Amino acid sequence: MADRPERRRQPAGRKSRQSQPRKSSSSRVTLEKVLGISPVVSSFLTSDPNSGRIAYPAGCVVVLLNPLNNKQDHIINASRKPFTALSFSPDGKHLVTGESGHMPCVRVWEVGGGQVAEVQAHKYGVACVAFSCSGSYVVSVGFQHDRTISVWDWKKGSIIATNKVSSRVFSVSFSQDSSYFVTAGNRHVKFWDLDGSKDRRVNSTVPLIGRSGLLGDHKNSVFCGVACGRGPAASNTYCVTAAGVLCLFNSGRQLEAWVNLKTAAASGLVVSEDWVFCGCADGVIRVFRPANLQYVGTLPRPHRLGVDLTRSVPHSSPPPAGSEAAHPDTLALTFDPRGRRLSCVYTDHSVYVWDVADVKNAVRLHSALYHSSCVWNIQVYPELQDPSQARLPPSAFLTCSSDNTIRLWHSDAPIRQRNQYSQDLLKILYVGEDVQRLQAAGAEADGPDGKAGIRVLGISPDGKHLAAGDRCGNLRIFDLESLTELLKIEAHDSEVLCLEFSPLSSGVKLLASASRDRLIHVFNQEKNYNLQQTLNDHSASITAVKFTGQSPEVQLVSCGADKSIYVQTAEQTPDGSLFSRRHHVVEKTTLYDMDLDPTGTRVSVACQDRNVRVYSVETGKLERSLKGSASDEGALLKVHSDPSGSFFATSCSDKNITIFEAETGECVATLFGHSELVSCMRFSQDCRHLISASGDSCVFVWRLDPQMSSNMRKRRAPGPSGPRQPSIRRETFITVPAPQLPLVEEEEDQRTPGRPEPPAETLLLETNGKMPMWFRKLVG
Repeated sequence: MADRPERRRQPAGRKSRQSQPRKSSSSRVTLEKVLGISPVVSSFLTSDPNSGRIAYPAGCVVVLLNPLNNKQDHIINASRKPFTALSFSPDGKHLVTGESGHMPCVRVWEVGGGQVAEVQAHKYGVACVAFSCSGSYVVSVGFQHDRTISVWDWKKGSIIATNKVSSRVFSVSFSQDSSYFVTAGNRHVKFWDLDGSKDRRVNSTVPLIGRSGLLGDHKNSVFCGVACGRGPAASNTYCVTAAGVLCLFNSGRQLEAWVNLKTAAASGLVVSEDWVFCGCADGVIRVFRPANLQYVGTLPRPHRLGVDLTRSVPHSSPPPAGSEAAHPDTLALTFDPRGRRLSCVYTDHSVYVWDVADVKNAVRLHSALYHSSCVWNIQVYPELQDPSQARLPPSAFLTCSSDNTIRLWHSDAPIRQRNQYSQDLLKILYVGEDVQRLQAAGAEADGPDGKAGIRVLGISPDGKHLAAGDRCGNLRIFDLESLTELLKIEAHDSEVLCLEFSPLSSGVKLLASASRDRLIHVFNQEKNYNLQQTLNDHSASITAVKFTGQSPEVQLVSCGADKSIYVQTAEQTPDGSLFSRRHHVVEKTTLYDMDLDPTGTRVSVACQDRNVRVYSVETGKLERSLKGSASDEGALLKVHSDPSGSFFATSCSDKNITIFEAETGECVATLFGHSELVSCMRFSQDCRHLISASGDSCVFVWRLDPQMSSNMRKRRAPGPSGPRQPSIRRETFITVPAPQLPLVEEEEDQRTPGRPEPPAETLLLETNGKMPMWFRKLVG
């Protein structure tokens, strides 16, 4: 209740956007774990000076990590804007955040509670934030195009001082006595005085007064990090340049000393009473004494790029002779003075926590390895009838990314199965020859057609093989027990968008791959994945492919950006199963994704108009249409049903995830936290979790309400109860909002639809009122 009077003083546009309905709608699903970290700069990482927890952003979520037990807490931004900067208060009770997007805010959160204050002082985004050492003030600096500096008395809810800067700012730091703060950036080191604001009038804002540091020979340098001294060196200020020079400014703003870090680049620094830590390229962290910049030593480097997690190789062992970019670059540092822990984030999005009580013998306390680029797909390991035949542990799942890696996750793995680098990660599978270059850059690299990365995964129903399609059109088959590559097929001319294995109930072992090149390839798993058939019915990118049916009638359902759904039926020939078209359904909206219900008799299609349309596989008819998004904006991109068919989840272009009851279409929960489009969602086989992936390089693990999980397990049923009678009709359906159209029979041919056969004179064709020209000529 204490913060209510403070909020009344704020303008109407600055109120918090949290609302009770949103909280209640998502109360049945909670965020349990975040596997990832957003692209980082030095202001993205901060540590609690009391508890030793570290905080870093993952999209629109702040992860509060206890490195001793790998436990996470989360702060989710209700405004759905990604976090760009973080800083703990000196007492560790509050956290200040900056964000980007329209009307970005600087917010103060109570650790373990909710938001307590906010202010909107920047136009485009917040580059860095910091608490004063007294805890009374917050300073924030805007993005490059904003360049506004504001000092905020967050307890009173008023901005006390502000000004503009002419350069881009990368870092800010308060002095120990809170009388001034320092900003550093592009050819910029400036000291800002706060004494002039202490005698201000009530509710007035005064201009900040700043004086530039005397840079000398380094006047043209880019200063990427700044930190004010502590303890005996409190009057000093330390800066580091992107070229790798550590500078010391005295109380008169003069450059008193500087040291060459002997590195290709530097990214930031942190200062304690005893040490100055500088983050450098190739995983190097240099340590100096604050008084005179005397070199003390270098901390151990992290893992090598391309490390095999199954091998126990010391992380600090020397790299092989002639190797380049053997370790990821250091990006961000933060220091816990009480626990004497140094936390680091590297360019490959790995997180390390070092015990630096003895800097010459630093010990790694915690580490985690995450995807460094967009995560495209998730596959959950299937439940097998004979668990002894499983190649992977239960509840394991795999993800693929544009960083050219496939990662095997299992948070509940026994200690004996865990590796030395990450408690949640069992294995990393590196694909391609440029993995080290990709990870060193922390982003995508160009392949033969300007793209790189693994786009989609598929797991065979027997749990033995993993199929992976990349963005260059290649298809790879891996053995899931050893995760070694068995086969590489140059399958498509463009990126592979869909992979689907035929289920065990079908009686055949097939793999279908679909691509942006409008083709579906069917491979025979029993014949070393030889190409069995190519289907070219679609006239645009294919967005989903599914197998269904039981032997002898196996069906292949596909949908695409050409607004068409094709149902293909397999016919047994001496050469194997060959598919021929059975139904063709045409919609008036783009179809982005499709999923089968557990019985295999219906498909749910995610449409651009935010509806989920359910079709019968047997007849091709539209059975019902459900609202697939809680909002009225954007397009529906993904749909996925749980193993029992009780619920289905959808993702929209507004970056939200919505869970609905399948029977009633009632919204169960709306989830948000990703800062980019949600690229994939999967329910776990044990019906306890929903896993989501996004272009923000993060994987979220959501815990479902126990009642939801119980309902799923009760309703869970096997596939179709028996084979269906084959139908000999070949039909095309056109769905419109008007009353249902009669069926139009067509000849059994394999041509791509779009050239309709002339109908008989007795055929009655209902349209939207405008007869096509060919029909008017025929009946006229």
